[in-house]
Amino acid sequence: MAYIGIIVVMGSIIGVYLEKSGGAMTIAQKIIDLAGQSRSVSAMSLMGAVVSIPVFCDSGFILLSGLSKKLSSLSQATRASLSLALATGLYTTHTLIPPTPGPIATAGNIGAADHLGTIIILGVIISIPVLLLSQYMSGKLGSKIEIETVEEEGSDVKTIETDTLPSIWKSLLPVILPILLISIGTTFKFLDLNYTWLEFICSPMIAISIGVGMAMVLIPPPIKKDHQKWLKEAISVAGPILIITGAGGAFGGVLKATDLSAVVGNWIGDNPQSDIAMLCLIFLVAAILKSAQGSSTNAMIITSSLLAPLITPMGWNDPIDLGLAVMAIGGGAMMVSHFNDSYFWVVTEFSGLEPDQSFRSFTIITAVQGLTVLGIVIILSLFV
Repeated sequence: MAYIGIIVVMGSIIGVYLEKSGGAMTIAQKIIDLAGQSRSVSAMSLMGAVVSIPVFCDSGFILLSGLSKKLSSLSQATRASLSLALATGLYTTHTLIPPTPGPIATAGNIGAADHLGTIIILGVIISIPVLLLSQYMSGKLGSKIEIETVEEEGSDVKTIETDTLPSIWKSLLPVILPILLISIGTTFKFLDLNYTWLEFICSPMIAISIGVGMAMVLIPPPIKKDHQKWLKEAISVAGPILIITGAGGAFGGVLKATDLSAVVGNWIGDNPQSDIAMLCLIFLVAAILKSAQGSSTNAMIITSSLLAPLITPMGWNDPIDLGLAVMAIGGGAMMVSHFNDSYFWVVTEFSGLEPDQSFRSFTIITAVQGLTVLGIVIILSLFV
């Protein structure tokens, strides 16, 4: 709570400022402009992946779902395909790439808070094939789903194209700058270069704090008193995550005080494929928790709390090993989004899908996404 909790709050503040100011919408529209309407499914997926790095996937889908209706009238892609591409794009980075709270809290619980740069790089690498697969499946499954279109006043995308939206560079800087600083710090660590001032600026807490400052300065509220309102909302969003993170950390501390580490250490000593077995095990635990209680973030935090006492006997001290563990937990936390997940209902309601249609499309894609992450993690563990 003393370290990773502050980063969670900072990431939440950046997300709320981007959402409330229209910065997330600016990023989304720019991606669509660059991709073109002929590649609208890929554009929606990429848009979701970028926006969900600082913004919760629930908020991101609510914010951007109106674009799918407009794009479906301008391209050959169906509205269902575009909605699924957006939903699964948001879902991918939500569980894999910091500063989304789930991966940050997971890293903190297993002692990888100083290696966020490595985790970001691994998250980006693994997200690429996952996004490509989800784009393909969104196009295929979505093409078979018909959504009844009801014209609503003000639903057109033009209603968000106003002069009040911040510019693209103002919108991107609060997100890109912290990631860039953290990545630079990680690179210097790999090269064993010691620059005290650079190490200070590139530390995750300072880097994300700089991102918060950029968000406040570059995309301020239209009314001065809204600063306080936006900050309150950001802290409210972060509150439940902090409570679970604190409880998970305490639970991990209790487990560390038991003989569990010694028991697992003895079991690991007799298992020549213990690394792969353990990656599969933590993936399975996260998947069970996700499917049982619905929240990906909760599943990641609880699973990482259980994993924390096992880090020492596993010998996972390398940043890559710890990063792959975070990715395995994130992949498990994708398995699967269904009726007890609030995001499932956000996707269903805002895309115009019926629950059974979402279950036969969105739920299936999330299962494939999670299994793809596990497969990539296992392959990477064999070669890095």
